[in-house]
Amino acid sequence: MIRISQIKLPYYKEKDEHGILKNKIEKLLKVKRDDITNFSIVRKSVDGRYRPDIYFVYTVDVELKNEDRINRSLIKGNISKLTPSVYDYKPAVSPEDAGNIVVVGMGPAGLFCGYFLAINGYKPIIIERGKSIEERKKDVQNFWEFGQLNPESNVQFGEGGAGTFSDGKLNTMVKDKSGRNKLVLDTFVKFGAHEEIAYVAKPHIGTDVLEKIVVNMRKAIEEAGGQILFSTKLTDIHIKDGKVCSITVNDSKQINADKLILALGHSARDTFKMLKDNGIRMEQKAFAVGVRMEHPQELIDNAMYGMNHEDSIEGILGAADYKLTASASNGRAVYSFCMCPGGYVVNASSEDEMTAVNGMSYSKRDSKNANSAIIVSVTPDDFESDDPLAGVKFQRKLERAAYIEGNGKIPVQLFGDFKDGKVSKGFGHITPVTKGDTSFGDINKILPKELCDALKECIPSFGRTISGFDRDDAILLGVESRTSSPLRIERNEKLVCNVEGIYPCGEGAGYAGGITSAAMDGIRVFEAVTSS
Repeated sequence: MIRISQIKLPYYKEKDEHGILKNKIEKLLKVKRDDITNFSIVRKSVDGRYRPDIYFVYTVDVELKNEDRINRSLIKGNISKLTPSVYDYKPAVSPEDAGNIVVVGMGPAGLFCGYFLAINGYKPIIIERGKSIEERKKDVQNFWEFGQLNPESNVQFGEGGAGTFSDGKLNTMVKDKSGRNKLVLDTFVKFGAHEEIAYVAKPHIGTDVLEKIVVNMRKAIEEAGGQILFSTKLTDIHIKDGKVCSITVNDSKQINADKLILALGHSARDTFKMLKDNGIRMEQKAFAVGVRMEHPQELIDNAMYGMNHEDSIEGILGAADYKLTASASNGRAVYSFCMCPGGYVVNASSEDEMTAVNGMSYSKRDSKNANSAIIVSVTPDDFESDDPLAGVKFQRKLERAAYIEGNGKIPVQLFGDFKDGKVSKGFGHITPVTKGDTSFGDINKILPKELCDALKECIPSFGRTISGFDRDDAILLGVESRTSSPLRIERNEKLVCNVEGIYPCGEGAGYAGGITSAAMDGIRVFEAVTSS
């Protein structure tokens, strides 16, 4: 196979991408069209550095009738021969010898772990404290419209995990030579995602499509013999001779478990406490907190592409995104996170009288505003004790302050007023696009002063990269407190914690940072469970 990278084509609106690329491949390899038996896009990105000229940049893999006939002088630079990596793991333990396998949590980690266990014949039991997507959507909508929170069925808890109500971003920084990354993307395509997620530089699904994919995966698990129990919360674990033997759910029912996969979300705070009380070793972990920040999507499109919002949507570029980083003079890292082009800021709370926000986009990314978390690094030095759950306490303190400041709604403040330390009295040229009601408040009363100082210093520096980013009427919404897990459950090289048979997994356990990396970790744990 031949790989060609850095194929740069001018921006075009025509849809015959395949034909345009094939013509380019013919010229680069100096072959005839009939010599090309197949080619696939490995990666596609947008280069807007030279606007108003915009380029698509491709990496493609090409299969030829006779690769040996390719002129050797061509194999250099951006043209190379390669042997593609293929995921080829085969379980070593038979389903009959594996014992009872229970997966806790049906976010990306638990979903993918459970799916691969099921299709390989292991018939796992998957328990999820929240409800199915069909029922969960009703509870979430009820909360957004009327403020009635269901602590067990919300943006954080339920089928699909917290990622279900998000932008559905699938990009990851994980370097993976095993083929798990491609396997995750191919699996999403198999169950309903557009095939382009397998190659675009920043793939996303959108919450409206993601929920359909999750339901399709659920049905496949059940058809393969897996059992899924919704509204089923892990409330205790039982250990005998240093090994897990069973669990209690909903404080009443016992389920035998020879192998227990803890694919907890990062918001399973009560479960973390139960695990700690049962002697499961865990440690504090650094993470980041801050605000969501909204701008007109047109501002971002103009900055990135040099064109207005309508042109980018109607063309094939889509709504533009950004990634920004800075270092404050007090040593804090400040950066954008989970940027949602054409998205919504959502009330993502899961506990009574606490407010947390997140970002969400539908597949079209066509709302009038862009939003992103603008967050500041925090470390265990910011916590009040060395307790493994001190980071959870830190998060709750911020969320309680946000609830009070917003009178139970999402607290919002204009950036200019945030700098001046005063509550906003109205909006400027930007109005928020949210799921859940908002109320004016002062972010300075929610976040610690050191973090507010870092935001006030670094957001203007972002304005030097994206003109208008630091405009006074840009909107801040709080509090973005759940960027990642505040702790890590310890596990060894076999992915087992200090209790035999228990496998910490995914983002909540501290081993992933997004949908794709969590799904990949779920596959890794599937391999660990079935390899010995």
